[in-house]
Parts: sequence; C-alpha cells; structure tokens
Amino acid sequence: MSKPDHTPQSGDKSNQKLWGGRFAESTDQMVEAFTESVSFDRRLWRQDIAGSQAHARMLGKVGVLTSTEAEAIVAGLDAIHAEIAAGSFQWQQALEDVHMNIESALTARIGEAGKKLHTGRSRNDQVATDLRLYTRDAIDELTLLIEALAGALLDLAEREADSVMPGFTHLQIAQPVSFGHHMLAWREMILRDRARLLDARKRVNLLPLGSAALAGTVYPIDRDYVAQQLGFDGPTENSLDSVSDRDFAIEFCAAASLLMVHLSRWSEELILWSSPMFGFVKLPDRFCTGSSIMPQKKNPDVPELVRGKTGRVIGDLQALLVLMKGQPLAYNRDNQEDKQPLFDAHDTVAACLRVFGAMLPNLTVEREACRAAASKGFSTATDLADYLVKKGLPFRDAHHAVGSAVAYAVTKACDLADLSLDELRKFSALVEQDVYERLTLDGSLRARNHYGATAPEQVRAAIARARGQSK
Repeated sequence: MSKPDHTPQSGDKSNQKLWGGRFAESTDQMVEAFTESVSFDRRLWRQDIAGSQAHARMLGKVGVLTSTEAEAIVAGLDAIHAEIAAGSFQWQQALEDVHMNIESALTARIGEAGKKLHTGRSRNDQVATDLRLYTRDAIDELTLLIEALAGALLDLAEREADSVMPGFTHLQIAQPVSFGHHMLAWREMILRDRARLLDARKRVNLLPLGSAALAGTVYPIDRDYVAQQLGFDGPTENSLDSVSDRDFAIEFCAAASLLMVHLSRWSEELILWSSPMFGFVKLPDRFCTGSSIMPQKKNPDVPELVRGKTGRVIGDLQALLVLMKGQPLAYNRDNQEDKQPLFDAHDTVAACLRVFGAMLPNLTVEREACRAAASKGFSTATDLADYLVKKGLPFRDAHHAVGSAVAYAVTKACDLADLSLDELRKFSALVEQDVYERLTLDGSLRARNHYGATAPEQVRAAIARARGQSK
C-alpha cells in the first residue's frame, strides 16, 4: 500500500498559518470557526501591542534584534495601533486570535523584521501578560468608579444626617437611625470592595512574559526591563505557573461578585423604599420605566437590573473556577475560555457602578414618611429599657418590664410615647416624667452619641473624617 500523499494541494492554506509548518492539511472550516477567539479577544489589542513593543525593545537591548529591527517593530505596532483605534483594521478569523492578527499585520507592514518579534516568547506567556494588563486596567477603572460612588454617598449622608428612618432587623422595625448613617453603612461596604480590588492588584501586577511556552527561553532576555516598561512590580517566579495561572482573574471576579452582592443589597432596599408600601424615597423619573398596560406604574428598573446582574457576575466567577479546577500544568487550550467571563464581569460591574453613581445624587428622601414609619413598631422600646437600667434596674428585668409595656400598648393600638405616665408606671415605679425625652425619635438618635453610632453629631463626625482621608 502506498503512503498517503501529504503534499499540500493547490489552494491548501495550511502553510499560511504562522504555525503551519507541521501540518499537511488546512484547518477544517468548522474547526477554524470553533477554535477562533479573535471575535472576543481582540479587545486585548491595546495590551497586546504594549506588551509586544516592550518585548521588542528588550530584544533590541540584549542584542537579539538589531536596534533598526526593534525600532521598525515598535513603529509598525504604533501604526497598527492607530489603525485599530480608527476602526479600519481588518480582523481575520483565519488568524485565530488577537496576537496572530497583529503579528501578521506587522509582518505585512515591515517585512522580515516582523517575523522576529515572537523570538523568545510564546502565545502562552503573551496572553497571560495581556490578561494581567487588562485586569490591572479593569481594577484601576473600578476603583475610580467606587471612589466616585463613595463620594456621592457622603454627599447624601451629609444632606440627610438629621433625617430619621426606621432601622430594621429581620425586616422588622428595630430602632430609629439617621438616614445619613444608613448611607454611610453602604459606603463602608464598597470601601471594603475597593480595598479588596487594590489588594488583588498586587498579585495581578507581576510579569509572566519571558516564561515562553512553559519552560522559559534560551535567549538572554531581561525580564526586569520588560516589567519596568509595562509598570509591573517585577517578573513572576516560575515559568510553569506563570503561563497556566489564572488566579488573578478568579480573584478579580470574586471581588467583583462581592461588590455586586453589595449593590444588590442596596437595590433591594431601594426597591422596597420606593414602593408605596414604604414611600421612603423617590427615584428620578429618568431612572425608571413604566408599564405597557398599567398607566400608574413607575418601575424601579435600574436597581432591579442591578440585582439581576449580580447573578450574572457570580456566574462569571463560577465559570472561571470550574474552568480551572481540572487543569494540569501548564497551559491548556481550555484557557481560551477565561476571557469572556473576565470581560463580562468587568463590563457589568462598571456599568452598575456608573448608573448608581448617577442615580444616588438625585434621590429624593421622603423625610416625613421615614419619620412616620420610625414612629411605628415601638422603635424606642430599647431606649425605655436603657432608661430603666440607668435608674438601677437590671437589664433583664428592664427588658421584661418594657416587653410587658409593649404588649399593653398593642392592646391600646398606640405607641409607648402615647401611654400616660401612670400607665408606664404600672410596669416600673422607676419611670418619671423625664422618660418622654427618651421615647422621642430625635432623643433616641441623640442618645447614641459615640464613635460609629447613629447620632447626627456622630454622622457628621464620620463624614468629616472621610473627607479628610486620602485616597
């Protein structure tokens, strides 16, 4: 039996691939469509060009390229950068990914020197570098958006420092709090998110380029030089780990997921508060939509969508965790699937932060409705117990006495403050006329006057501290 003829046929495109020397057949069109990633990874073009220019300068510095070749590569990539930015670059699916598209265009533009760019590197360490650059940019963008949103919350807290609203536990009215204090609670949540992102940035900001496919390279490369050019803190330690690690993407999505959980909790509150059942706030009309059938409806679609998109970002995290859980060292093609969850998480969180940052400064707080709600549900019952404790009654006895008073007030369908002095004294002889100062909403707020508490004085002090903090 004669051996099969592996000579490329007329029209065969196998050798047009940058890796095509090994192959006798062109890639099946179905496989080409299945394996391409340029349709989504081309958004890494800025990072890819920056990394390639740093690599070319390094190759010129160590003498692997001549200075003329290195300069030609850098200039050619500048021209491609301008072309892509202008929208005139022709992306080709047959070239698989962003890296091959740019390298091919570079060679077509500057000739033989373009073929030397890939010396001493692999697409494995190249894409790992691009993704780290992208994730670093994403973290920097999100931290700026968080800072803007935190500033909007400070402004709202300052405006509403004296506004009384009911604080809730178990979604039951618990104690009166300052609306401004509630906004500062939201701010604390996203400041932790900012801190997590900045902490993750330390682990993102290491350079994998120079690890090549998995084992390093035989060329006399200078990884520290490349790291300095690209703003990395230094090179990664282990070439095997460097090309296969996606912890940084997972960590970013984990921080993004928790941030979205916080925004979702805010959204839940805004959805409740803006309903007629609560009536605590009014959302700007331009941030709401109506119903196609019910003309009276004003739907809080923005917070509802943020609440919904939270599941999407958590799904992005889950996708990356499952992607990585079974992979042996080093790089595997599975990792082509790392980009879309990362991109989606970044895009979704950024959009949610922007819309919240625009909506919150325009929130209308219905102060009277908040106050009226706080006056229900015996929200100053704890204040009465504390009053009795200060008169010498053990707290557990005071708790029981006030519980009995509440049960009595329920039968009369009134608040504790509406009971007469004689009625209150039925539950403790320690009650005197000054008790009514403690049973008012404003008195309850003012009484909680210590660091971190809800007294308007403390809310303003917290705002002053925050405004004095450096970013």
